[in-house]
Amino acid sequence: MPTPSLSSDFRSIVLNSIPLIDVRAPIEFEKGSFPHAVNLPIMNDKERHEVGICYKEHGNTEAVKLGHKLVGGKVKDERVKAWTDFKEANPEAVLYCFRGGQRSKISQEWMSQAGTDITRLKGGYKAFRNYLMRETEESLNRFKPIILGGRTGSGKTILLKQIQNAIDFEGLANHRGSSFGRKTTPQPTQIDFENALAYELIKKLDKGFEQLVFEDEGKRIGGIYVPSFFASHLSKAPLVILETSLEERIETTYNEYVIDGQKMYGIESLQEWKESILNAIDRIERRLGSKRHRYLCEIFENAQTKQLNDGSLSAHKEWIAYLLTEYYDPMYDYQIQKRSEQIDFKGSSQEVLEYLKLRDSMLY
Repeated sequence: MPTPSLSSDFRSIVLNSIPLIDVRAPIEFEKGSFPHAVNLPIMNDKERHEVGICYKEHGNTEAVKLGHKLVGGKVKDERVKAWTDFKEANPEAVLYCFRGGQRSKISQEWMSQAGTDITRLKGGYKAFRNYLMRETEESLNRFKPIILGGRTGSGKTILLKQIQNAIDFEGLANHRGSSFGRKTTPQPTQIDFENALAYELIKKLDKGFEQLVFEDEGKRIGGIYVPSFFASHLSKAPLVILETSLEERIETTYNEYVIDGQKMYGIESLQEWKESILNAIDRIERRLGSKRHRYLCEIFENAQTKQLNDGSLSAHKEWIAYLLTEYYDPMYDYQIQKRSEQIDFKGSSQEVLEYLKLRDSMLY
């Protein structure tokens, strides 16, 4: 049998987006994993639980025996086949368990016996996770942050996608960053978000960028938190404000909340989309005030009735305009006033792009 191969080149795994086989139990994988990882466990949750009890009561030798008994015969063959099939489809794949110990070692050996060799991640999930968190902290000394701000609906996310040295917090968090930002698919776990952020930072800095642009999100994006040390670093960064007319902002928000929102739920689930909007409106009632909250609900219901009667969506722009001017804009004005000294530039989408290019050129 060939000598088992190990890899500790975490940087290469990130830069090359290497596919990963995570042989931990599903319950472990769901708490947090890495980009490009697939969960093909050597033991399911029930088997892992039984082996864990055996280990506590009788020690490692008996626990290993029980593991082989639970994962033997047809069960073993099916799991080995899943690994070898994935390796065949992804020749660069790397295998790992929690600490790079027995589970990944046994998985590697079984694959070798089946005629497929695979590299095992040295130190497993724990070592790779520690590497990513260390890289995130150390990255703060390697780039100058710029914050892209602007009123709700100004098109910050759209502009961000045109900037090569930008990192999209909302994309990583699977959330649009507001009370109305929930999507039909769940947000990642906090650990998944942090790992994905580390990947992005390593890749961007490897390209030589000395400035990185982030949307003005604050510390929280839905149920996800930007790591406190990272958020603190960004809070001191210069602000670049994207200025957009109210008409354009209404159109952008309408496309996002209504057109894209209804597509996301599907026409057969229009009632679910309606309930999601009303729930979002209810979440802001305290800040909005009861009178304005009732009026916002009323014009939303009127727009929904019109859509059901004649298929027209345009009436939804009325409640969106009210939401922007009566809820989002006052909050924005209050927050931006406190940070006025940080504002470095204001301009249209094209002007902001030109300004950022100028800033980049001044570094070289």
